[in-house]
Amino acid sequence: MLYWALIFLVVALVAGVFGFGGIASASAGIAQILFVIFLVLFVVAMVVRALKGRSP
Repeated sequence: MLYWALIFLVVALVAGVFGFGGIASASAGIAQILFVIFLVLFVVAMVVRALKGRSP
């Protein structure tokens, strides 16, 4: 998921350089959403792993 967020970020940067504001804005928004989803899943995975490791 982080890979796709980075891909959309690169697309947004390239589109912004060439002056395609709408495409750049949409790509940046998608990249932000994917990055937030990645962070949430990463934190959940870390919490689950920490709780699983403490059981006797």
